[in-house]
Amino acid sequence: MLERPKHAGLRHVALFCRDFEASERFYVDLMAMQVEWRPDADNVYLCSGADNLALHRWQEGDFSAAQRLDHIGFIVNQPADVDQWFTFLQDAGVKMKSEPRTHRDGARSFYCLDPEGVVVQIIYHPPISGGRFVREPAGG
Repeated sequence: MLERPKHAGLRHVALFCRDFEASERFYVDLMAMQVEWRPDADNVYLCSGADNLALHRWQEGDFSAAQRLDHIGFIVNQPADVDQWFTFLQDAGVKMKSEPRTHRDGARSFYCLDPEGVVVQIIYHPPISGGRFVREPAGG
């Protein structure tokens, strides 16, 4: 059996954007990400310290082509942080898909939409919130 290499987690997501400027404002102004690198007017790389989000301006073709992405998530440190984010984003006029709720596994979250309609989850997830990872992944 091959020995599986280790990785540091899923820390990079890249999204195509029709309204590039609105998407950048959402992730920078509302989600508090910082511009790490802007190689040109059609690409920006954002960082929150532990991860990286690339926004790429959609250039051509049918934007409605099938995409398998369900949602992306931002981890928060405490369950109460979920509710604070919900109020903040709702007050900023962000379209909500759900109210905050506590899940059977102890996580707490809600879903909203970014300017392109990407579903964004704000989530307290006990195994990883607060920078903790408390168990070895299966088979690891």
